[in-house]
Amino acid sequence: MNVTEASELAADVLEEVSNAVIVDESVLRTVLTGVVSRGHVLLEDVPGTGKTLTARSFSTALGLSFSRIQFTPDLLPSDVTGTYVFNERTREFEFNDGPLSANVVLADEINRASPKTQAALLEAMEERQVTIDGTTHGLPDPFFVIATQNPIEGSEGTFPLPEAQKDRFLVKSSLGYPDAAGERRLLDRREARDRPTPTAARVLDRDEMRAIQQVPERVRVHDDLKEYVVELVRATRTEPRVDVGVSPRGCQRLFEVARTRAALAGREYVTPDDIKAVAEPALSHRLVLTADATIDRVDERAVVRSVVESVPVPSVGRRGTSATSEI
Repeated sequence: MNVTEASELAADVLEEVSNAVIVDESVLRTVLTGVVSRGHVLLEDVPGTGKTLTARSFSTALGLSFSRIQFTPDLLPSDVTGTYVFNERTREFEFNDGPLSANVVLADEINRASPKTQAALLEAMEERQVTIDGTTHGLPDPFFVIATQNPIEGSEGTFPLPEAQKDRFLVKSSLGYPDAAGERRLLDRREARDRPTPTAARVLDRDEMRAIQQVPERVRVHDDLKEYVVELVRATRTEPRVDVGVSPRGCQRLFEVARTRAALAGREYVTPDDIKAVAEPALSHRLVLTADATIDRVDERAVVRSVVESVPVPSVGRRGTSATSEI
């Protein structure tokens, strides 16, 4: 599959999901970018904004299996990963798959689970496998987690995600509230609930999804833009409001997401605008702010925007080549 074909299929997926979910298309594009980059997505939103419907619609449009886990304080790790059950007929223990054994896993309200259960996701998210009683079980391919959490700090019964867990998410976004026209459409659907609610239809199959995920690997990134990515990441580590900046893993993830954005736009090369566009969703959740910044309720996204504004943008031509190399 080439870049043009991947871009056209991605546009079809976005259009199909938009028919079912009343959400800004830029947010849906961010989610799809994370999925095509083989990463996990963290959605931070208040209840009732359509997170579950969004995840389910993407799984349908992409032709993938779907599983939803409602995280609660009493949820055990085995409830997520699966467990061995004794079979009375065979007199042997057999492994029963947990809800992680799906292509698309919605981890709903992930910050309501205990740290022990949250940690059970780490291996799955990083290694695409789970280990129970010393035996490793692979997860489906493709596999990605769309996790949701309530942004209201101090909510009763919540456990903040550890930094190691947040770093496993490729991008973080927010569906937000629909605009006035969108909320009016919701009322029209509610009024006409005797008619079928619009749902997403399948656009791709599993093999096509895997093929699209290979396309960003062929997107070119000029050396000047690689330096730009490095400078952006290193600038987060010297920002006065930041205690711990973006890790080397985060540097690689920014590079990957920028290539995917270019591919979904139908280009075989990355531009500075690609990097700037994905910097906020790819980096903001990886920052650990200072105590003073936290008390002042500084937004990590605002810090990333400040960093992007402070780092000089390299002069790169339309096809991802520097101005010097074009002469």
